[in-house]
Amino acid sequence: MPAIDQGETILNLCIRTAKIAKLLEIPIIGTEQSPISLGSNMESIKSLCSKTICKEYFDACADGLTEVIPNHRQQCILMGCETHVCLMQTALKLIDEGYDVSVVVDGVGSRKALDKQIALERLQAAGARLITSEMLGFEWLKSAQNPAFKEVLALLK
Repeated sequence: MPAIDQGETILNLCIRTAKIAKLLEIPIIGTEQSPISLGSNMESIKSLCSKTICKEYFDACADGLTEVIPNHRQQCILMGCETHVCLMQTALKLIDEGYDVSVVVDGVGSRKALDKQIALERLQAAGARLITSEMLGFEWLKSAQNPAFKEVLALLK
C-alpha cells in the first residue's frame, strides 16, 4: 500500500465500506495476490472478509473467485489495488461472465494516477458502473428507515 497513489485514503475507504457491508450482511470476498512472495492482506482488511482467495493470476476468477460468490448474487462491487492490473482483469472477466459490476472509484488505486484513470475509462467502456463509496453506502441502505441507518451514517460522515 505505501507505493499506491493515495494508498492510505484508499485503504481507509475500503475498511469503511467493508464495515458498512458487514452491518448490512453483505458478503465480502477478499483476494491476496501471491501472498507467499508479496505478503498477506493487512489484518484490518482480512478480518472483515467472509472469505479470502489466495491467487496467482491477476484475474481472480482464474483462481476461483466465481466459485465462492453466493449463487443468488449477480452484482459485484470491486475495490482495491491495483486498478489497472488485478482489479481491471477481474472486473472484465466478471462482466464477460454476466455479472453486474460496479467499481468504487474512490476505493481503488494504482501506483500511478494515470494507470488508474485509464483503467477506469476502459472498465466503464466495457460496461462497469463507476460509483463512489458514499453513493454505495446510501444505495445499500435504501432508506433512513433501515435499522442500520445511524450506524452507517456515522461511518459515512
